[in-house]
Amino acid sequence: MIITKPKAKEAVLSMLEGYDKIFVLGCNSCAETIGTGGPEQVAEMSEFLAGSGKTVTGTAVIDPICHVLGAKRALREQGEAVSEADAVVVMSCGAGVQTVSEALEQAAFPALDSVFLGNVIRHGIYDERCSLCGECVLDVTGGVCPVTRCAKGLLNGPCGGMSEGKCEVDPDQDCAWALIYERLAKSGRTEKMAATMKPKDHSLHRKPVKISNR
Repeated sequence: MIITKPKAKEAVLSMLEGYDKIFVLGCNSCAETIGTGGPEQVAEMSEFLAGSGKTVTGTAVIDPICHVLGAKRALREQGEAVSEADAVVVMSCGAGVQTVSEALEQAAFPALDSVFLGNVIRHGIYDERCSLCGECVLDVTGGVCPVTRCAKGLLNGPCGGMSEGKCEVDPDQDCAWALIYERLAKSGRTEKMAATMKPKDHSLHRKPVKISNR
């Protein structure tokens, strides 16, 4: 789940200086799930823009914006509502904004900030657990990612600053390596703690990445 947070509406309005006719687009995948770019938020943004003197030519929430071909098709189906717009406000992650920018001649502007890939703990509470490093070690660490959940990103831990299962960087945060030990102990695999993991191959996380399964 890509976790996003809304930009200040005034910041969005500033981006749109010089643009009068706006189409507002949401994403019914991640952004709708966490309440940043679903129908309700798109309606709120449209109302705000209209109240600020903009003409909203139309709105849509499509599934999902980051699907390049699907998004292009969905935008074509909006017809005049999109073609009449000077600009498009996109309420999705950065990947979605770039999809729209590629699909249309009009300028596409982000209404959200992309924060991290996260787990939904419950509505409104999200937890970062994966850094998309390209080299997963969860088989060794009991399903707890030290790259992401350790404040220092230690592959071989814990560090000397851990105290009573808490992180020295953030005492309110559980030490990732304490969690790893507890998880391994439950499944009788604490011998994994004795293994020394090699440094990460950061070339696997080069940018930009392109993968084809064909």
